[in-house]
Amino acid sequence: MGRGLEHGQVGVRTVTGPSEPDGRRHAEGEPDGRRHAESVADVIASLTREVPDFPEPGVQFKDLTPVLADRHGLAAVTRALAEIADGADLVAGIDARGFLLGGAVANRLGIGVLAIRKGGKLPPPVFSQTYTLEYGTATLEIPGDGIDLAGRRVVIIDDVLATGGTVAAAAQLLAAAGAQVPVAAVVLELTALSGRDKVAPLAVRSLQTI
Repeated sequence: MGRGLEHGQVGVRTVTGPSEPDGRRHAEGEPDGRRHAESVADVIASLTREVPDFPEPGVQFKDLTPVLADRHGLAAVTRALAEIADGADLVAGIDARGFLLGGAVANRLGIGVLAIRKGGKLPPPVFSQTYTLEYGTATLEIPGDGIDLAGRRVVIIDDVLATGGTVAAAAQLLAAAGAQVPVAAVVLELTALSGRDKVAPLAVRSLQTI
């Protein structure tokens, strides 16, 4: 999970499940054993809902809710993110859909998950990181007591990399707590917003780029 991971979208792979006795691989959750010879990006694209003019005119909003609500979509995304996070001591999911993804990835890898919360949601003491938005500021927090992050390899998990401010703040927050953050893994990257530049030199892996 070193710096060599900062080269973008995860490649094409067959979405399959455990091997059968005859050597074939069956898609997880499919009793008829149909194979999904789709890339993870194809799965995401086929299930993503596009909402025009939201949250403002001219913006084409990408809603990943149907991806996570679909059993095959969630399985494919979880598997791909887990491959990126393999070797981590802990995954950290960013409020709020990062919680869903982080929990699924942590469960697959057999490790724990840390919720990076929005400001004001946790009791003290906390580690806190404030960052700038287009209109105002926002704050992320993690517990300052009860979890020792010193020297632990923590992979950030989130749904979307847009301008990069939230992921950058999450990385700074974890580093302040003593964690090593080798990579951030996201489902969708909006390349026109140059979020990668904002989070550099942190490595970023995305499952789909648009």
